[in-house]
Amino acid sequence: MPTPIQPPEQSNALLGVREVAAILNCSVRHVFRLTENQRIPPPVRLGALTRWSRRELETWLDSGCPPCNMKGRENARK
Repeated sequence: MPTPIQPPEQSNALLGVREVAAILNCSVRHVFRLTENQRIPPPVRLGALTRWSRRELETWLDSGCPPCNMKGRENARK
């Protein structure tokens, strides 16, 4: 039986919250907290789906994880 071919990792792939949590070694809830507090690159919303760009996450991690400024987003906590 042939071994299934695994697709190469794409740097522009979109990641789900569980994949992001695995990369950051944290819980799914913590990923959403980081997003809510603008401490992680903003996700892409596709209907009901929330995804993060692998490229943006890698860039963010390589730069030392600085807080992110989500342009156009109003601060809900004033």
